[in-house]
Amino acid sequence: MPNVRKIVLKALLKLEKDDGYSNIIIDNAIQTAGLEGRDANFAAALFYGVLERKLTLDYIIQTYSKQGSNKIKPIVLQVLRMGLYQLLYMDKVPDSAAVNESVRLIKAMGLSSLSGYVNAVLRAFLRDGKQIKYPDDPVERLTVEFSCPRPIVDSFIADYGLPLAKTILSGFTKQRGVTIRINTVKIEQKAFEDMLNAAGVAFEKSEICEHALLLKQQGSVEKLCGFEKGYFHVQDLSSQLCAKALGAKPGDRVLDVCAAPGGKSFTIAENMQNNGEVLALDKYPQKVEMIQKSAKRLGLSCVKADVNDAGFFNSNLGSFNKVLCDLPCSGLGILGKKPEIRYKNVAFLDKLPVLQYDLLDKSAQYLENGGVLVYSTCTLRQAENREIADRFLQEHNDFEPFPVLPGVKRCVDEPEHILTLFPGIHNTDGFFISAFQKKG
Repeated sequence: MPNVRKIVLKALLKLEKDDGYSNIIIDNAIQTAGLEGRDANFAAALFYGVLERKLTLDYIIQTYSKQGSNKIKPIVLQVLRMGLYQLLYMDKVPDSAAVNESVRLIKAMGLSSLSGYVNAVLRAFLRDGKQIKYPDDPVERLTVEFSCPRPIVDSFIADYGLPLAKTILSGFTKQRGVTIRINTVKIEQKAFEDMLNAAGVAFEKSEICEHALLLKQQGSVEKLCGFEKGYFHVQDLSSQLCAKALGAKPGDRVLDVCAAPGGKSFTIAENMQNNGEVLALDKYPQKVEMIQKSAKRLGLSCVKADVNDAGFFNSNLGSFNKVLCDLPCSGLGILGKKPEIRYKNVAFLDKLPVLQYDLLDKSAQYLENGGVLVYSTCTLRQAENREIADRFLQEHNDFEPFPVLPGVKRCVDEPEHILTLFPGIHNTDGFFISAFQKKG
């Protein structure tokens, strides 16, 4: 029997050392160990949970230990984090098991001399009823309660105020399951829903986006009925709404300037009934190959993927009715799915708006008169969102605002050509969508 906690511990240590992608590291660890079913789900839940709640867990450790977390051996620190996470957030793990397995784990890693220390910290927290003594300062409390560094918390408060910032941070901690998009080019929605019902797969239909389903079960989506036949692809509701905002119709010629991994291009092609052309571009050949492979599985022959650097205008591409400019960003709207983003150095943030505006400016040159341009990001920073959109209209007199999904609830004061989606409110990733129409 594999020691699942030991596998998770090694994965966490690897992530801290190599600064890689969390999903790749834990997926490789699970596959290499041959974990399946309950063990695989437990490993993933513990790995992502510790990563997401790291600041909260370290705050508790500092409360019950004479040593700061920066002075504790990395292995010991990760074992304490894992034990505390099980005590606080994993209801199906008995408290005794969380403590005892942590002690066994530190011994299994060759650090028996520190097993008493691990046992003492965890049992001290238990004796206090597993109650966290949060800081009195309301902003500092948010950083601890939602395990989010102060600069990011300050950014959300500056842009949206304290109450909405708290709602955003809380939304990142809620498990929403997996959202998929039904490929109506291959199968009608009712037929697909009947297939899921027959397979015993629980789901919810979206109230704000047609053909979107929220799967309530966890597990490998690739093993779900209809995947190999191309009946659906995985895509967050926010990205599906972004593709919808473009308003592409059959016969259109559409450009997706930064398309990888391709979800928006696929949804656009499905909205076009696979009639027209969707040119999906990315600067990295391996990502283009991934788009091509998925488009083939989905049977979307109108999607043409190619290598291109969005940083340079390419006159050979021609002109388009619709252009989607979904650009690289800070990713602060997807902290719930990629928790490691929150711990990265924020020094690079100020450089992003310059890059984003330059890419948007170049993308606009591909648009025909009367065509629609959508600018979007998966972040919630106004400097990367609203300020970019406002500047674009100020500096491009040949464009005018274009309404974005007027039926979707606005949570902040925004004009009709701008929509910000919030986790915890829209049941989506944090996402920004703006749209412009070229005059003439």
